[in-house]
Amino acid sequence: MIIVNDLKPGTTFENEGNIYVVIDIAHNKTAMRQMIVKVKVRNLRTGVINELSFTGGDKVEQAHIEKKEMQYLYDSGDALVFMDTSTYDQIEIAKDKLEWEMKFLKANDNVNISMYEGVEILGLILPDKVELRIVECEPAVKGDTATSASKNAVVETGLEIRVPLFIEQDEMVLINTSDGKYSGRA
Repeated sequence: MIIVNDLKPGTTFENEGNIYVVIDIAHNKTAMRQMIVKVKVRNLRTGVINELSFTGGDKVEQAHIEKKEMQYLYDSGDALVFMDTSTYDQIEIAKDKLEWEMKFLKANDNVNISMYEGVEILGLILPDKVELRIVECEPAVKGDTATSASKNAVVETGLEIRVPLFIEQDEMVLINTSDGKYSGRA
């Protein structure tokens, strides 16, 4: 059990049958009242972000989330297939749980899969940046460059991004997985 006063960003806990990860926490203590702890959390099963309120001293159950490195093999139609690189066991994760992550996955990429109690698969943990190849790119148009000029491009996974004018087709670029934006050349 964890006392809610001790929660920190990144801590995972279980409350009322849901598994949460702490994003932010605020303590509110006035002279005549008991402390109120407001915790901004993300539900690891649904991805929904909301705010929970606790009274100071309340306890929650700690959730043990395991991370397992697996290799992305292929798209089976309605699911993505991953293989454990040490035991060669394969698992399938439904595409509807991985809509955002699919924009950054290529075959044979190694990713971390988060699991609750070694049984329930919660999702993928993407690296901060991924390296992808530009497969389609607009030609650079010279003109008003008072601000940073950019053009549309499509990477090998189908993600559409904005890149600077000097980026050409077949170049490798780095993309932030948090917002899907161009970060630099690879």
